[in-house]
Amino acid sequence: MDALRVWRASSHFIGFASRATCAAATSRANVSVRSRCCSSSSAASAAAAAELPSTTVAPANPGRRGRNSSSTSDRESIRAIRLKKVEELRSKGHEPYAYKWTRSHTACQLQDIYSQLANGEECKEDLVSIAGRIVARRAFGKLAFLTLRDDSGTIQLYCEKEILEDQFEQLKTFVDIGDIVGANGSIKKTEKGELSVCVKNFEILTKSLLPLPDKYHGLTDVDKRYRQRYVDMIANHEVADVFRIRAKIVSEIRKTMESLGFIEVETPVLQGAAGGAEARPFVTYHNSLGRNLYLRIATELHLKRMLVGGLEKVFEIGRIFRNEGISTRHNPEFTTIEMYEAYSDYQSMMNMAEEIVTQCALVVHGKLDIDYQGVQISLQRPWRRETMHNLVKEATGIDFDEFKNNLEAAKRVARGILGSRSENNDSHLVETCPSVGHVLNEIFETIVEPTLVQPTFVLDYPIEISPLAKPHRRQKGLTERFELYICGREIANAFSELTDPVDQRSRFEEQIKQHNDKRATLVSNSKYVEGEKEFDDYSYEVSLDEDFLTSLEYGMPPASGMGLGIDRLVMLLTNSASIRDVIAFPVLKIQH
Repeated sequence: MDALRVWRASSHFIGFASRATCAAATSRANVSVRSRCCSSSSAASAAAAAELPSTTVAPANPGRRGRNSSSTSDRESIRAIRLKKVEELRSKGHEPYAYKWTRSHTACQLQDIYSQLANGEECKEDLVSIAGRIVARRAFGKLAFLTLRDDSGTIQLYCEKEILEDQFEQLKTFVDIGDIVGANGSIKKTEKGELSVCVKNFEILTKSLLPLPDKYHGLTDVDKRYRQRYVDMIANHEVADVFRIRAKIVSEIRKTMESLGFIEVETPVLQGAAGGAEARPFVTYHNSLGRNLYLRIATELHLKRMLVGGLEKVFEIGRIFRNEGISTRHNPEFTTIEMYEAYSDYQSMMNMAEEIVTQCALVVHGKLDIDYQGVQISLQRPWRRETMHNLVKEATGIDFDEFKNNLEAAKRVARGILGSRSENNDSHLVETCPSVGHVLNEIFETIVEPTLVQPTFVLDYPIEISPLAKPHRRQKGLTERFELYICGREIANAFSELTDPVDQRSRFEEQIKQHNDKRATLVSNSKYVEGEKEFDDYSYEVSLDEDFLTSLEYGMPPASGMGLGIDRLVMLLTNSASIRDVIAFPVLKIQH
C-alpha cells in the first residue's frame, strides 16, 4: 500500500491531456509511453518511496539559488533511484532498454477507428498493440490510468488489477512518468467517454532516468528550451508541430520547383574562396591540402557555374554559414533555397517568390490571410512592387536621385534623418559609407524596412551594393534587383544576373577595395576596438574568386536567380517570434 500511495502521489508529476486530438490535416506532436512486467520487491518499493520528495521539480529561477540547488539535488536523487530500478529489472531478467516493439496502431489511428464506440462499450475481439511515452498517471484502488503519448497523439491505458494480476503491482513499482512503454490489449470506452486500451500485458521499452518538467510550470526557461530541445519537445508538444510544419514547407518548396522543371543539385560547403555575398565567413584548415577553407556564405557562385555548364534550371536547398551576430532574426547557420533560371529576368523571380510562398501558406493554413504576432498578413497576389528610391522618398521626403555623386551632401542629410527619427540615433552608420548608394541603403534599412509589413517587392537597388546584379536596362546607376519583405523582414533577394565577365571582375575588385578601405578606417579610428560588432564585420579579408570569373568567360546565358530564407518563411507561417523557435538546435552561447 505504501508503494501505491507513493505512486498515486507522483501521478500528478506532469499533466498532459489524455484525450488525443487527431486532426487529419495536422498531426500533433506527442510523447510515447512504455512499461515492462517484473516482479515486485521491497527494495523497489523503498526506491519508489524515496522518489516521492522529488516528483515536483521547480523551474529554473536565477533569483532563487536555494531553490535551484534543491532542484538539482532532487534531480540527482531521482536519477539514482531510477538507476536502482534498472539494476533490479535486470536482476529479475527484464531488459529495460528493448530492441524492438511491434505495434499495430498509433494513438491517432485508434482514436479514429473506434470513435463510434458507446460509453462503457468494449471490443474484446480486437487486440491492439501500442507504444509511446507515459506522460500522466492516476490510480484508484484496483484501477490505474496511464496517459500514453506517441508521435500522433495520446490515448489512455486502462490498467485493471483483475486482468494484470501480478503485473499490476509491478507496474506501480517500476513504471515512472517519462518511461517509454509498449502495451497490448483490447479497446474500450470508459463510462466517462475516454477511449482506452484495456491492457492485457505491457513492457518497459526504455527506462527514463531523469524527471520531466512539472505540470504546472513546464519547461519555461527559454535558454534551456533551446539548449535541451528534446525536453522542450516532450514538455511542449506544439514545439514538435513547428518542425513538422517546417518539413511540410521544405517538401512543398521542392515539389513546386520540380513541377516547374528545375533540378536539385548540390554544391560544396567547403570552399576555397567565400563568395556570393558580403559576409564574414567561418574559416577552417585542411591538413592534407595545407590550406585554409571557408564554410560557404552562399551557394550562388557554384550554381551559376552549373548554368555555364548547360543546366538551365537549377536549385539547391542547403545550409549557409556566416560568422556574424545572433538575434531573433539571425543564426550563424541557416537554410536557404537558391534557384537560377536561364533566359529569364528578375520579373520572373518575383512571380516565383509569390508562387512558393503562397503554395506553402496554402499547405500549412489552407488560406492566404494569416496572423503573425497579432498582425493580419494578406498573401493574396499580386504583391506590392515599389523601388527603393520611391520608398525612401515616401518615408523621408528626400529624393536621393538629386544627390547624383555628391556623397558629403547625402551624408549630411542622412545624419539629420537618422538623428531625428532613429531611437538609437544611428547617424554614425553613414560615416563610413563609400557612396551615395550605400547611404541610401542605410536610410532604407533603418527607416523604411521595419514598416514593410505586408508583402512588398523592393526594386532596383544601387549598383554599389549589388555586385552580382545586372545593370538596370533603363536607370543608370541602378541594378535589376529586388528584395521581398514581409513583416519588416527580408524573405528573398533576387537579380537579373550579371553575365559580363569584364564588368563582374570590375565590380568584385571595387567591392574588395571598399571593404579594405572601411577596414582600414575602423582600424585607424581609436573609438573602434577588436571585438565590437562594426569592427568585426570588416576584420576579415575578401578574396577574388578567379575560377568563377573564368567560368563567366566561357559564357553564361541570360538568367535570373533568387535566394529565399527558409527559416524566416517558417517563422512567418508558424507565427514564431524568433528564428531559434524554428531551428531545432540553434547556436547558443557557452553555458557557464
